[in-house]
Amino acid sequence: MTEVIIEKGQFADINELEQLYNDLNDFLASDINHPGWIKGVYPVRENAEKGVKEGNLYVARRDGQIIGSIILNHHPEEAYKIAPWGIDSDYSKIFVIHTLVVHPDFLKAGIGKKLISFACESGKEQGMTAIRLDVYVNNIPAIKLYEKFGFKHVATVDLGLGEYGLHKFHLYEKIL
Repeated sequence: MTEVIIEKGQFADINELEQLYNDLNDFLASDINHPGWIKGVYPVRENAEKGVKEGNLYVARRDGQIIGSIILNHHPEEAYKIAPWGIDSDYSKIFVIHTLVVHPDFLKAGIGKKLISFACESGKEQGMTAIRLDVYVNNIPAIKLYEKFGFKHVATVDLGLGEYGLHKFHLYEKIL
């Protein structure tokens, strides 16, 4: 495999990101849908637009094609407030991972690992104290990936997505 480059997403990437989200959701609809994502609900074009606008969406490219993406921001879900986090810190010093996606053609090719590694390295470089995320309880592949990188389970919460059949999410934290 040629080298994978991770860089900030640009407005010119929005159409390709939307296609990536749609391709992944189509694949998930026909396979085991570990994250419980739904085409047209999440992730969608607006997630990419907001991430690029705020400068916190990163893309993984191989041969110029976007094969994965991650959003690293400082915006926790409301339910994060009740969790017994391992470190008490202002969210300006904490990355929250959102919308970690890998194109279906590149699943199990190490792209998710590269994106998580990038998040951890970027967090350290930017002086973050921790990285936090939520993951649907049935998303075992993602949970295994996060735990492999040293993320610790801190709580199981309801993020208010019951209308989509998603009632429980694990909250994870990695102290940097």
